[in-house]
Amino acid sequence: MSVTLDFTSALYLGLRHPSRSLRSWPRFTTGKPAALQSPPSAEAIAGRLAALQGCERVGLFPSTLHLFFDLFETLRREGVRLYIDSGAYPIARWGAERAAARGVLLRMIPHYDPIAAQAIIERDRKSRLRPVILADGYCTDRGLSAPLKQFLNSVIADNGYVVLDDTQALGIFGTAPDQTNPYGRGGGGSLRLHKIHSPAVIVGSSLAKGFGVPLAALGGNRQLIRQVMRHSETRVHSSPPSVATLHAAEHALTLNRTRGDAIRLHLFELVVRFRKQIKGMGISVSRSLFPVQALALDPHFNAVRLHRTLREAGVQTILARNRDKSGAKLLFVFNASHSIIDVDCAAMLLDAAISAQFGSRRPNIDRQGWQFSPRLQSFPRRVV
Repeated sequence: MSVTLDFTSALYLGLRHPSRSLRSWPRFTTGKPAALQSPPSAEAIAGRLAALQGCERVGLFPSTLHLFFDLFETLRREGVRLYIDSGAYPIARWGAERAAARGVLLRMIPHYDPIAAQAIIERDRKSRLRPVILADGYCTDRGLSAPLKQFLNSVIADNGYVVLDDTQALGIFGTAPDQTNPYGRGGGGSLRLHKIHSPAVIVGSSLAKGFGVPLAALGGNRQLIRQVMRHSETRVHSSPPSVATLHAAEHALTLNRTRGDAIRLHLFELVVRFRKQIKGMGISVSRSLFPVQALALDPHFNAVRLHRTLREAGVQTILARNRDKSGAKLLFVFNASHSIIDVDCAAMLLDAAISAQFGSRRPNIDRQGWQFSPRLQSFPRRVV
């Protein structure tokens, strides 16, 4: 048996970039350190990303690990104190911890709590170190965007920075969200969503999720990005992004410009439909309409067993720990490659799996509004 319904891929816009869709290349890589030479197309792609995200300048890196290592090393030399949001993504946090190992003072702050962050920063003000807050632009666990404006207010008086890992938001959120375009337009990420243009915001993003390209972009004010690129250690000891990767990024940015808003609308409709089906089962989900949907299961419910049963039926989901370590939760990750039929079928199989686990103890649920065929009497296996 092979899995037929995969809800584990974060290629949110469904962009896959087969080789036939890309411009050809005479060689895959330069064979030189990035500091010595980058492919000719890198500068143009960086410019397009800067315009998309609303940054003065963007520098390109092979991964966010390279990016955050270099960024925090540059900031370390400026005399900063780091304030790490407790929900920050591990790779960004690793870059900050590396700087801490080299002498930077580091504190953890409560997740998305700007009041607590402000109080902690004020207590440290006598050190006269520039405060730098690190946080994710969007938290899929809580379904919330970072309180970016409040974080900025906490650091700007001391010439500090807010560093965002905007990987989740890039490609999804954009300007002026409304009923026609609920995620907003353009897919430029958090700066576009919050309408913020500030030299005190630094944005590190991977294109691997929203745009399906293994490439990282560091955006911010022109002077700082130039400084990071000039003093980069990883660019001395690593190759630049490959020519093939840059061509894939070029392809992704073109598709985003021509079809991105329509793709995001389709993705939104998938999420809304799934939530409607789940509501009909009596299961709640997170408040967010982001493509990552977490089932809010009863604490006594066996999420591990449910995950296994769905997998055996041909539905692949993600089993993840709750933030408070209290147990496991089940995640459905939607991307634009899914269809309405995929959503309906997954919901039907989920309903059957829950019934199989509860048996006769399952409460009666009003299924008015369900859009697919009557509920299965037994739990099927989907086989290709």
